[in-house]
Amino acid sequence: MHARLNDMAVSAGSPDPLGVSVDATGVNFALFSANAEAVDLCLFDQTDGSEQRIRLPARTGDIWHGHIAGVTPGQRYGYRVHGPYDVDASHRFNPAKLLIDPYARALDGRVTDDPAIFGYDAASPEADTGIDHRDSAKVMPKSIVTAPRPVPEKPAPRVDRPATETVIYEAHVRGLTMRFPGVPDPLRGTFAGLTCEPVLNHLHSLGVTAIELLPVHAFYDDRFLTAAGRVNYWGYNSIAFFAPDRRYTGSPIDGPVDNEPAESADPASGFRAMVDRLHEAGFEVILDVVYNHTGEGGHLGPTLMFRGIDNASYYRLMPGDKRHYVNDTGTGNTLNMDHPQVCRMVLDSLRYWAGEMGVDGFRFDLASTLARRAEGFDPDHPFLAGLLNDPLLSKVKLIAEPWDIGPGGYQLGGFPKPFAEWNDKFRDTVRRFWRGDGGMAADFATRLAGSADLFDQDGRSAIASVNFITAHDGFTLADLVSYMHKHNDANGEDNRDGHGGNHSTNHGVEGPTDNPIINSDRARHRRNLMACMMMAQGTPMLLAGDEAGNSQAGNNNAYCQDNDIGWVNWQGIADADGQDFLEFVRRLTVLRRSCPVLRQPDFLHSRNRPSDGLPDLAWFRADGGEPSPDDWNDPGFCQFGVVVRGAAEADGRKQKPATLPGVAMLINRAAAGSHFLLPPARDGCIWSAQIDTVSATGEPRAGDSAVAGGGVVHISGNAMIVLVELPDDSAGAGPDRR
Repeated sequence: MHARLNDMAVSAGSPDPLGVSVDATGVNFALFSANAEAVDLCLFDQTDGSEQRIRLPARTGDIWHGHIAGVTPGQRYGYRVHGPYDVDASHRFNPAKLLIDPYARALDGRVTDDPAIFGYDAASPEADTGIDHRDSAKVMPKSIVTAPRPVPEKPAPRVDRPATETVIYEAHVRGLTMRFPGVPDPLRGTFAGLTCEPVLNHLHSLGVTAIELLPVHAFYDDRFLTAAGRVNYWGYNSIAFFAPDRRYTGSPIDGPVDNEPAESADPASGFRAMVDRLHEAGFEVILDVVYNHTGEGGHLGPTLMFRGIDNASYYRLMPGDKRHYVNDTGTGNTLNMDHPQVCRMVLDSLRYWAGEMGVDGFRFDLASTLARRAEGFDPDHPFLAGLLNDPLLSKVKLIAEPWDIGPGGYQLGGFPKPFAEWNDKFRDTVRRFWRGDGGMAADFATRLAGSADLFDQDGRSAIASVNFITAHDGFTLADLVSYMHKHNDANGEDNRDGHGGNHSTNHGVEGPTDNPIINSDRARHRRNLMACMMMAQGTPMLLAGDEAGNSQAGNNNAYCQDNDIGWVNWQGIADADGQDFLEFVRRLTVLRRSCPVLRQPDFLHSRNRPSDGLPDLAWFRADGGEPSPDDWNDPGFCQFGVVVRGAAEADGRKQKPATLPGVAMLINRAAAGSHFLLPPARDGCIWSAQIDTVSATGEPRAGDSAVAGGGVVHISGNAMIVLVELPDDSAGAGPDRR
């Protein structure tokens, strides 16, 4: 502590802003609680841990506040909130429990699993009606007063990349860096490790443009996990929406930090340095954020923050049963986004990360929860309206995971412009088609063309569909083609956790094999899946490590595996096969970047363009004819092609899509090879093969590199060929690979 209580002048201060604000004489503290009877600010001495309590002297509306002179940045603090402990009335106030400031920019440690953090008698779990009087201060992380961040003379430039150019790379800070070659040991698992030259060089070579990080907010490790020696590795259990988790900063995390100098007490500085470095390298930063629930869990969970500050305001409670929580998230509680102050807090958090921290976008976990009212999902919910009308937040990239487990929770296609959405129908359809499921051709074609059936409404763009084959939640790409069943025994839940319907295949053997035929089939399967994702209309998202053949040994829910299961194994790119697949992915991203028709904002509906009369999207059978409805409905129909050109809508706006080279894709899911008759190329042009998934690197085979418009191309079974329409004298040159 930097001053004793008798050296401090306590005054009313201001109710705004919430959290702490530092001025020349001290610090203003402000906390929302509608149902509290009194609030104690607790200041902790950094040397001996002693505590001094100051009753906040003023209340304006539902904001409790006070200004304390003599307090300086680096001060550790928390709150004790007084009020009734009456669970049947939804009140769980307990001043014996030290509480985190919801607006804290930094914490000095992480929650220690100790009985004292529970507000009720933890020895009798069903008796949460009885209050627990043990003091939790010694085992709770303290909030830290942080100094205002100085405005740099020359702010780091933002990337501000057009959405049509975006290729997302989903990664976990620790998972990406713990085993990455060339990252110094002290930096592994940290924000700084993510910006090491070997990592940046790899990402550059891969052709991705945006790094989407799994949650970095401070989070709680569930008690059932720590009791079994595991942790909440993914971090989808936030307890502080403004504070980076210290485990990614390289700072001590095992309990409160003693004698840490004030200048290193702000872990946000390491996060901001990472963002600036990634911006300088040309990458955007997207955060996966969890505002749908908190780490306090259900009615038998710990009292860490919101439960003890104002349980009735912060959480959605069961109608007619205020003791229990609405559980639309599957985690025990649901944040009450209908409450104006809760909604304000989340918007303030987003503004902080986008403004002060420089983040370029957000992926909202279980986003349906954030816009649900008592009667169901509301696309006009105040939270969404607040986002879309905010001068800052309306300009960043917004991505929804459009589902939760609540009633009416599946809302794919239901979010307003300019939201993009994770498209699980793309994932499942493409998986099923290449696995060999019958009757998938029509839906497969719809997904490849941008899922207009879901997103072509209310002025939304084709890039609204975030196309992915794999994500953190589920099999990796290598496991998707190597396992028929999930193998989650290491999670300690008797393999009951994780998705059961993975639409995967093992090609004859479960798990690793030395059989060269099976391994060859698996490799081609991976190439087909990756090619579809990168060539489809929409926004592609690549899971970190898929390019390296990373496996989790069949674990499709590695949420608690902060170890070799959950960390990316980069050894796969050290051998020839791994290098080949890495080159294949690079070839795809180069082709996507060089062909604007692969990343159009307009939807394609097979309409003729005014400028040349050519359709912007044309499907054809192997014999060159147009597929009939009977073809699309035939369960065995799996040989077809498509020509993609500039959108007719863009042509009508007097842009010049007719000058853009078209792209043709030939798809043969049949086991046997086939000859395809190509449609005519434009006058003076020729079709030039750029990708053949039969090839380990995607390099087209000799003799198929260029064919005249209307010529014949042979395609092997279980394969895909991509051709680009180029001037006759440049056929075979391919796109610029610089």
